[in-house]
Parts: sequence; structure tokens; C-alpha cells
Amino acid sequence: MKIFTSAQIHELDQYTIEHEPITSFDLMERAARALTFAIAERWSNATPFVVFAGPGNNGGDALAVARMLADKDYWVDVYLFNISGHLSPDCAKNKQLVADHKRIKSFTEVTQQFDPPKLEKDTVVIDGLFGSGLNKPLAGGFASLVKYINQAPSRVVSIDIPSGLMTEDNTMNVLANIVKADLTLTLQQKKLAFLFPENQQFIGELRVLDIRLSPKFIEETKASYMVAEENDLRPLMRQRNAFAHKGNMGNALIIAGSYGMAGAAVLAAKGCLRAGAGKVTIDTPKRNNDILQISVPEAVIIHDYEDTHFSEPVETQDFDAVGMGPGMGQSENTAIAMIAQVRRTQCPQVLDADALNMLAKHRAWTQQLPKDIIMTPHPKEFDRLSGSPSGDSYERLSKARDMAERLHAYIVLKGHYSALCTPDRRVIFNSTGNAGMATAGSGDVLTGIITGLLARGYRHEEACLLGMYLHGLAGDLAVRDLGEESLLASDIVGYLPQAFRRMKD
Repeated sequence: MKIFTSAQIHELDQYTIEHEPITSFDLMERAARALTFAIAERWSNATPFVVFAGPGNNGGDALAVARMLADKDYWVDVYLFNISGHLSPDCAKNKQLVADHKRIKSFTEVTQQFDPPKLEKDTVVIDGLFGSGLNKPLAGGFASLVKYINQAPSRVVSIDIPSGLMTEDNTMNVLANIVKADLTLTLQQKKLAFLFPENQQFIGELRVLDIRLSPKFIEETKASYMVAEENDLRPLMRQRNAFAHKGNMGNALIIAGSYGMAGAAVLAAKGCLRAGAGKVTIDTPKRNNDILQISVPEAVIIHDYEDTHFSEPVETQDFDAVGMGPGMGQSENTAIAMIAQVRRTQCPQVLDADALNMLAKHRAWTQQLPKDIIMTPHPKEFDRLSGSPSGDSYERLSKARDMAERLHAYIVLKGHYSALCTPDRRVIFNSTGNAGMATAGSGDVLTGIITGLLARGYRHEEACLLGMYLHGLAGDLAVRDLGEESLLASDIVGYLPQAFRRMKD
């Protein structure tokens, strides 16, 4: 699913109007019918509604919804804020229809002073003040109105986007001046801002309503952002040849686990094996030998010269992919061996965890990274790697896009919506996963999965996308049976077979 910018959303509306063809007012009516149906599905007509409408088309949507709810015998009080004395044409037309509507309980056009209604606990507020075209923080009277709505006990439904929230970049926004919705009914597509964790407090529950905007425009228009869904990824899944053997299913090397962190190597290796790699070798310090031999009997173990940490690069000409970093430690000796390993490795590579932290301490080394390297940082690891903390998720994502382009790398920025940043500046968000996966070792499993897919011959982008999706899907399947609170990283490994089966069946 593509994620369009606010400018592209406007273009999509205009293209639909011109090519369906349909008038802009009739398109607003179509949207309002979808919104009204979703609202009426949730609340009976015993529920009182207060509608706050702004002067633009978002306000026009809200006024149309007010009419349609009144037609269904809902008690609706309407407030239209026309402070500047200018309404969009469709908002003005809906204003007249609402003013003439006999079943609307009250209609107030606010031009100067505003005496706010009392918002009770059983009241539902419809927020139609500002939509996806907003490009600056709310201030003055509108900021005061937002604060009034937020402190009230009423439930809030925002039309398309909570008023005050900007569609993409909220780095410089005033968070106190954004409506906190209980339910956001967005039109046609998710907005980029919905995918960032700091904005969840404003969105509440999210529903996407299909209002039948031009499928031709959606299909043909390029988008820098998209969300990968199951139907997008199924065609990437490879079928095993009936005559496959371990020699042609990929030979992967996992370099992981300092002394005391053998578990990271175990989880990465198991993830790699469960991803279908024919053979997995673990390079680890000598003292981890017994743990790994017992925990992952399917893997081959090779030992570093040191008892407790990685200190010497190994030859990789026999391997199809290398995953490095989980639990490695960050001693200077290990850091020097790590960058030497990166330089001499010719096959695809995945860097995670301590490998990234060591790069962050030696940022000049990033210039030595080979093209198409895959890095899988969580937010704090990325901030260390970029050299400065990020103000919010949009700023961090922008930095990750820049870094992926500059280094010609694939960067998987991990989170609830993990984001793959590609060398050509595209961003593809993952749609699987849950809060139960916020547990130690989860990222090690992801490193193993991506490394295993690379070893099997998947291209870099395919391995990242499928790795993210299967990792999250395994977590979702595990949570269905085990719940979020008690989920372990090893449970994600255990549910990978079900995830693969679901993707193939």
C-alpha cells in the first residue's frame, strides 16, 4: 500500500474529480457517507454528537456527516468556525444545507467569540477542524479549542487526521495543540505520520475507509513511502526444488556472541536455520562452545583465537552470506577485527547490534562499508550511528534515508513499523509485529532470518522485506497463542515454520 504525501493526496482528489468524473461536492458526499456509516456502526442514535467543523474541506466533510447523522435521528449540535470569513466552496455549500436542515438540533457559525458547549462523558465529538493539508502548528483560538477538547471526558472521532497533526513532518509541531482522538477515520490511505510511535497518542484506534479514489492514479503514481503487505510479498517467496540438498540451499556464517552473550549467537543461528539456510556456521569465542553445541546442534561451530571475544576475521569464500554483531561486545580488539571482516567479506552482509555500535564509535569506518550492506539498527543504535540524537521519528527516518543513499546501503530501522530504507531513497514499512516482540533477543532473530534468506539467494531488498515480514508474522502467531506479556525471542523462532507455511499456503 502506497503512502502519499499531503501534496499527492490533493492531486489524487483532483484526478478523481477530473477523470471519474465526479464533482468535488459529490466526492465529499461519498466520503461523508463512508464516515457516517463507520460512526453509526459504533454508536446508536441515543448518543449525542457535537461537531466542530473548520473552514476547509475537512470542515465540509464534518458538516456533511452532521447532516447524515441527523437524517438517522442522532442528536447533533454543530459549530462551524469561520474566523477569517472565508470557507471553501464545498464547505460553504454544506454550511447552507446544515443551516436549513430541520433535524439538526443546533447550528452555530463562530466568527468571533466562542462560548464552548459543555462536553459530557456520553457525548461524542466529531473533529473536522483541519485535515491533511495543514502545514503549520495550530495557534490562537484553534489551539485553545484543541486543548478544551482534549481535557473534556468526551470521546473524540477525527475525520481523516486529528486536527493539528501534520501529514508527514511534526518535528517542529506543538504537541499540546493536536487533538487526541479516540478513533481516527482516515480516507483511502494511511498517512505517513500515523506510522510514528510519538503520534499514536493522537490517533487512537485507526480505521482506513475506502472512498473509491482513482485506482489508476494510485497505481501509476510513484510514492517514496509504502507499507508492505502480505499480497505484495507472497510472489517473492521461492519454492524449494524437489531435489534440493543442503549444498544448494545456502551456506551462512553467523559471527556473534562474546563470553556471557552466547544466547545472542544461539538466537541468530536458529533464526538463520529456520529461514531455510542449508548450512549455518557460527564463529564464536571458545568459551561459548558447549552452550552452542548443545543449543544449536544443527550448526557448525568454529572458534576464535580468543576465549572470550571475537578478535580475528575469517575467510568467507565458502559462504553465501554473513550476519555479524549480536552479542559480540565492543572491545577495541573486536572493533578492529569487525571492520577487517567487513572489508574482506565478498558475499552479502548483515550488520546488527554491537557491530553497529562499534561503527558508531568509529564513524569514519562507514566509508569502508561495501555497497549493498544491510544494517538493522533500533532507534538508539541508529542515533549513535548517525552521530546525533533525532528529535522525532520523522527526523530519524529522514537521516536513515540519507545514509542509505550515501552509503548505497539497506537500512532496516526497527520498531513497531520497521522501515526499510533503500539506496534509491524509498522507504518500505513492515505491517506485521506487535508489542510483545519488545523483548531481548528479538533483533538477533531478525538478523539470522535476513542472513538465511540472503544465503538462499534472495536479493538484498527481498531478504529485508521478507525477513521483516516473517519475523513480525511469527511474533503475531506466537502472541495469538501465548499473549504479549510472556513472549520470548525463542518463541519467535518457534513460530517461524507457521509463518512460512502461511505465506506459502
